[in-house]
Amino acid sequence: MRAVIQRVAEASCKVDGEIIGTIGLGFLVLIGIEEADTDEDLQWLAQKIANLRVFGDENGLMNKGLADIDGGILLISQFTLFAQTKKGNRPSFIKAARPDKAIPMYEQMIKTLQALTGKTIATGIFGADMKISLTNDGPVTIIMDTKDKDNH
Repeated sequence: MRAVIQRVAEASCKVDGEIIGTIGLGFLVLIGIEEADTDEDLQWLAQKIANLRVFGDENGLMNKGLADIDGGILLISQFTLFAQTKKGNRPSFIKAARPDKAIPMYEQMIKTLQALTGKTIATGIFGADMKISLTNDGPVTIIMDTKDKDNH
């Protein structure tokens, strides 16, 4: 799994002009699922997201997590995080999980994050043409890959 985690002042997702998911202060998480992903990958990444401390404390240091600031999560499925661009100019998405694997894992990530944070997780619609709006706060953007845990 790959995740792009953006600290946001606000974020929302529209499908067909209708707001589907919205949050104030918190994380916009773009998540990509690949065929090789396991429940262990999901649990590791969910823990990292739920406990990530990138919000400012009284000294302006990044010491606070979502729970400390009562922050939300907008979770968006994005298979293009597994784009392979080595050959040519048209990306290949062969590593991205097919919907029969990706949808259940995405739904499990929503449930796991809800359990870890005690909050409803805002989402988009899997596979839909989504329009994402955000105000990146900082900016702070973190990339995590469960296949590269040693660097996170």
